[in-house]
Amino acid sequence: MSRIGKKPVELPSGVTASVSGQTIEVKGPKATHSFTATDDVTLSVEDNVVTITPRGKSKRARQQWGMSRTVVQNLVTGVTEGFKKELEIVGVGYRAQMQGKVLKLSLGLSHEVNFEVPEGVTVTAPKPTEIIIEGTDAQLVGQVAANIREWRKPEPYKGKGIKYKDEYIFRKEGKKK
Repeated sequence: MSRIGKKPVELPSGVTASVSGQTIEVKGPKATHSFTATDDVTLSVEDNVVTITPRGKSKRARQQWGMSRTVVQNLVTGVTEGFKKELEIVGVGYRAQMQGKVLKLSLGLSHEVNFEVPEGVTVTAPKPTEIIIEGTDAQLVGQVAANIREWRKPEPYKGKGIKYKDEYIFRKEGKKK
């Protein structure tokens, strides 16, 4: 039994959900998102509560049960509050700035990195060493943050690079004589 899958997803006021076949569409004050579940689960909406139930006892049905419930919960959270990821840039001369829809990164490379911000996500650089990514789609916000971080991952000796704000960098000791 899935502990996550058993929990129903409650819809806050101002959020509506409609199910047609295997697709659920969630409308809220910030956006409208939809999710198409696999045939292994059943979606139902009753009294502002979305419930997901498996259609069998197979391993795949149980896996899809918890995953589908989490995706529906992320849809509800996205259309009401939205998602936010914060990145920090650590290193001498490393900085970021926004120019229109392009994030310009100076990361100690021979060239400046120009990162095109995709639709559905807003990226801001309030300080030269801070990047904030916001949006209503959890997967897209996380993917954009990972793509930006990929340009210069934090290294373990000095911690230089792009890291998540709450990330801990395991430090190594340098060479000894």
